[in-house]
Amino acid sequence: MVDHTLKAIDKQLDLLDHLIAEMGGIAEKMVIDAMDALARADNRLARKVVAADTRIDALRREIEEEAIVAIACRQPVAVDLRQIVEAIHVAGDLERVGDLAKNVAKRSIRISSETRVPLAITGLMHMNQMAAELVKDVLDAYTQRDAEQALAVWKRDVELDALEDAVFRDLLTHMIEEPRNISFCAHLLFCSKNIERIGDHATNIAEAVYYLATGSTLAGERPKGQA
Repeated sequence: MVDHTLKAIDKQLDLLDHLIAEMGGIAEKMVIDAMDALARADNRLARKVVAADTRIDALRREIEEEAIVAIACRQPVAVDLRQIVEAIHVAGDLERVGDLAKNVAKRSIRISSETRVPLAITGLMHMNQMAAELVKDVLDAYTQRDAEQALAVWKRDVELDALEDAVFRDLLTHMIEEPRNISFCAHLLFCSKNIERIGDHATNIAEAVYYLATGSTLAGERPKGQA
């Protein structure tokens, strides 16, 4: 009976890992595709990003349901319970990553017909590349239960904050120098905030991975860039 219970909980934990991996893969692609859609004014790609959010939401619900069943029926303890609880937390952050990528895609559709300022998008593309890297790296850390890699992601978020500050200044300059750029650049400011928030959620996941791998929370305040 005990052996059967252990096998059952292992199966459910493996399923949770599989669902998190699928959810993370979709979220990571949404982040990349949303920026590609914005840079190329590709409304078709932007709509694909928006549509992908439905699957992200469904996966979060499935993860939560599986976690509840595992807790209620298997009564896990110690490391097993920690994995189940952190799977719920990670799923929540991945859902928000998807939402933020969807916001960028929606903004891309809204400004696709406006006069474009290619130079204004360059900094945003650098920001998004870093955000996508943070998401990829933290998902790898989750799969490997790699506390050191999770810690590296946690520390790198400050770099994304610094890039956002540089993008803000750059966009402000474009708006001051040419009033016709104001509308387009204002939309990009909203996009930059969404991308910065993607980094925050990657950092949240890094904290969850570190706790899952070590049983300890990260000490000290989270590194922050300029406000």
